[in-house]
Amino acid sequence: MPASQWVKTLIFYELLVGMKATITVFIDRIVLRKRKAVTLQYPHEKRDLPGTYRGMIALLKYDDDTEKCVGCDLCEAACPSRVITVISSEVAGEPMKRYAKEYYMDMTRCLFCGLCVQACPVDALAMTREYEWAKYNKRDLYLDKEQLLALGDRNFPVREKKLEFQHPNVAYFNIGYKNLPPKDS
Repeated sequence: MPASQWVKTLIFYELLVGMKATITVFIDRIVLRKRKAVTLQYPHEKRDLPGTYRGMIALLKYDDDTEKCVGCDLCEAACPSRVITVISSEVAGEPMKRYAKEYYMDMTRCLFCGLCVQACPVDALAMTREYEWAKYNKRDLYLDKEQLLALGDRNFPVREKKLEFQHPNVAYFNIGYKNLPPKDS
């Protein structure tokens, strides 16, 4: 065994090569105090999330507390892991108006891909910035309509107006809209 091989064995050369990054960070941060630590005190300090972060999914409402969801089932069709279950119904007396009678999401199977949000034609779904959803029982992550609406209220306090109030001309041309004032000629 040559002398250089003997010295490498004696000082654990392979171990030092493998620990090079750890040793340099230790020297820079602890000994020389060059770098600041990146450790966060988790429950008290939260990390800044990127703008494209996709968290839990929530159902949204209009500013008059009516639900945005029209029960079209497009989110259910777009979901690749079949997380969403929508049972829709018609408004009594108005066969052209629908709503989601029941809405369920199994968040244990959700991929957080956002395809359901993109598929929604009325923007009734949104991705929140919540990520702290650790539960002891996975059945607690099977969310119903009321829980999803509460999640939307908590994360999106500013709501938009109904389409009829955003664009006044829509109300005049919508035959399903009742009690309209006469149009000025």
